[in-house]
Formats: sequence, C-alpha cells, structure tokens
Amino acid sequence: MDTVLGIVSWINSHCSDYVLTVLLSGAGIFFTFKTRFVQVRCFKEGFKNAFGSFSLSGAKNQKGLSSFQALTAAVAAQVGTGNIVGASGAILAGGPGAIFWMWVIAFFGMATSYAEAVLAQKTRQTDANGTPHGGPVYYIKQAFPNFFGSFLAVFFAVSTIISLGFMGCMVQANSIGESCSNAFGLPAWGVGIIIAIASFLIFAGGITRLASTTEKLVPFMAILYLLGGVAVLIMRIEYLPATFFSIFKYAFAPDALIGGSFGAALKIAVSQGVKRGLFSNEAGMGSTPHAHASAKVDSPHQQGTVAMIGVFIDTGVVLTMTALIVISTIYSGSGPLAHATGATYTELLASSGLTKTNLVQHAVASVSTVGAGNIFVATGLLFFAFSTILSWHYFGKVNFQYLFGTKCSLIYSILAVLAIFSGTIMKNDLVWELQDMFNQLMVLPNILALFALSGLVAASAVASKKSETEKSK
Repeated sequence: MDTVLGIVSWINSHCSDYVLTVLLSGAGIFFTFKTRFVQVRCFKEGFKNAFGSFSLSGAKNQKGLSSFQALTAAVAAQVGTGNIVGASGAILAGGPGAIFWMWVIAFFGMATSYAEAVLAQKTRQTDANGTPHGGPVYYIKQAFPNFFGSFLAVFFAVSTIISLGFMGCMVQANSIGESCSNAFGLPAWGVGIIIAIASFLIFAGGITRLASTTEKLVPFMAILYLLGGVAVLIMRIEYLPATFFSIFKYAFAPDALIGGSFGAALKIAVSQGVKRGLFSNEAGMGSTPHAHASAKVDSPHQQGTVAMIGVFIDTGVVLTMTALIVISTIYSGSGPLAHATGATYTELLASSGLTKTNLVQHAVASVSTVGAGNIFVATGLLFFAFSTILSWHYFGKVNFQYLFGTKCSLIYSILAVLAIFSGTIMKNDLVWELQDMFNQLMVLPNILALFALSGLVAASAVASKKSETEKSK
C-alpha cells in the first residue's frame, strides 16, 4: 500500500505541477482570445442571466432547470473544502502572493467555463420524457465521432464516477465528520449516519430535488460564511490596506517572504496560486457542464455567461474571503507570520503548528476564541462539503447512466451513500490521492474535446458580440 501511495502521489504531483497546469492555463488563455474576452464583454450579462429572475423556489420542472438552479448546482460543486483548506495551503506554501495568481487563473478560467457550458448545451440529448441530459461525454463523442471518441468518453465517465461519485464524496464526508467532531464533540459515525441519510433522501429525488436544495443551500451558506468573514475583517480593519498590499507585493517578490532565489520563489507562488485556483473553480475539469446542460435557456451563450459567474463566485468571492481572513490575522499586525522573511519564515512556520487544515481556525480564534474558530470552520465545511457531495453525486450519476442505463441508478446511489458513511469514519491517504488522480484524469479528454470544438464556442461568442453591436445601433 505504501508503494502504491508513493506512485500515485508522484503521478499527482507531476500532473498538477506541470501537465494540468499548462493544459488548463493554456485553455483559459486560448478561449479568452477565441471568444474575444467574453468574460469581460458579457460579465454584466452573465449576472443578469443568473440573478435576473432570482428565486429560492425555482421552476419544479422535470424537463429542465432554471439558469439560477443550474448555477447553484454548479457552484455547490465548486465551493468545497478547497475554498478553506486549498486556499490556506496555497498561502502557506507560496505566500499571500499566491492569491493574486488565483485571481489571474480565475479570470482566464471564466472563458473555459463559458466554453464548457456552451458545448454542454449544444450537445445535450433528451430522453423519452423530454428531460435533458448532457455533459462532457456527449461533446467528447461529437468532437471525435469514432472509436477514439468512444474510448475517451468511457475514460471520462469512469474517471468521473470514481473521482466524484465515490472517492470524492468520501473525502468531503471525512472533512464534515472530522470538523464536527472537533468543534461540537459529536462522534464521527453519528455525523456519518446523518449525512448519509440526508444525502440519500436528496439523491432519490433526482435532479429536481437536487436543484431545489442547492438553490436554497448555496445562497444561505455563502451569505453565512461571508458574514462571519466580514465580522473578522471589521475587527482587523486597520490591517486591510496592508493585507491587499502584501497580496500584490508577494505576487511579484515572493522571495522576500518564503526565501530562496527569486526564480524559485516565484515558481512556487505562481504554481501554488494556479494549481489551487484551477482545482477550486473546476474550470476545464469537466464537472460543472453536467449542471449547465440541464438549464432551460434561450441559447447556449446565455448559459455560458451564467457559468462564468460560477467561477467568479467561487474564487472572486468565497476563496478571496478566506484569503483576507488569513492574511489580515496571521500575516499582519502581531500575527505569528507577520514579520517573517526567508529562513525565518520557514522556522516560524515549522514551530507555529499552522497547517492548511487549521489555518482559518487559528485566524478566527485570534480575534475571538478557539471555540469560535472551530465552530466557524466546522460550519463552513459542513455546508461547503455537503453541497459538493450533492452535486458531485449527480455528476457521477449522469456518467453512470451513460455507461449502464437509468435502471442502474439506484445501485449507484446506494454505493455512493455507503462511500459517504465510510468516509466519515476512516481516513486513508491512498483514497485521498486516488481521488486527486482520477480528478486530474477527467481533465485530459475534456480539454481535448474543448479544443476540437472551439469553433462552436467561438460562433456563440461572436454571435453575441454581433447582437451587442446591432443593439447599440
């Protein structure tokens, strides 16, 4: 097992640091120019399409979702433990400047997410009941209508089922169990039973019940987390200017903080920001198109603009709040890492006991109490991780049905529930690494199909630009 763990860890580190960083970053830049900066031109339009008919009780229609419901289902997947733990890990390893590079990659990722949603809409299929089904497997087969395409579609489907449907749910459930145990003293197995039952009840209702849940849960969890974050920032308001200054300063001079040569330090800061940013907003990974394919909209472009807003909410709002909380307390004023430089930073970090899993807890506790810090993080992880479980289960289900048909859906849901419960009572590093590996494997066929069908994406974006020009006349 140790040997297998070492091999999988080696694969993950090389894929995330090199292959996927280049592919996903390249895709974002490519589609930004291909769509003529759609994330800038249509940003306001995206907000209007997403929230123009805002409702916490959207259309209960088996034949499709509203744009807002599709957005919340996608955001539920994007906003997970990575927004707390992932952001913290990036800051510890690459310094506050890593957040700047997260913003940069999110900007380009909005164009990639637009492309995914447009293709998911263009290639979706409807069943005998008129219910739409779509996702990367459908546009992969259209991109490569031969054996190679069939192989890539099956490869993507299997990777998604394993990564999101089973192992991903285990990882998220473990975060819930561990955080609730630390904050409230609840037994992990008890938390596991509650989460498993609640999940199954929502799973049984299909996409309609999922959408009905996420359209209420996502706004509530986001507002709750942001309110808690604002409270911390108010207590540290005198350090906010220095917080923003450090983000920009260490983005281009990270060696002043983490030490080493300028080139090596910059590589760490950029790679941490890019890597953590990509796997937080999931642009290009092929997960969120499953949600956007089910939206009932007038045109694929419309849902593409909505998908862009999901990336903005994940990185520009939720992840940024985590960063501000951490930097304004841990790296400012009398914080434990406030005056560290070079070798001193490494020594202080090693002696402080700060890790990516407890960094936000320490940050909140520094302006309140240890108990408050634990409760804040536990509450955030509970909602973030549970909402991710719901959406990831659905994404895996779409691919399970693609491979085995709708009659086997119950078997998939039962297996997923067992994975959720087991995730709260056990922790196996190999499971975590395997989840990361299959998560990364999803990217390869998805990105190939996006590039192959880039002409369709550009056509939608260009048509929208022509429409804008005609309206202005």
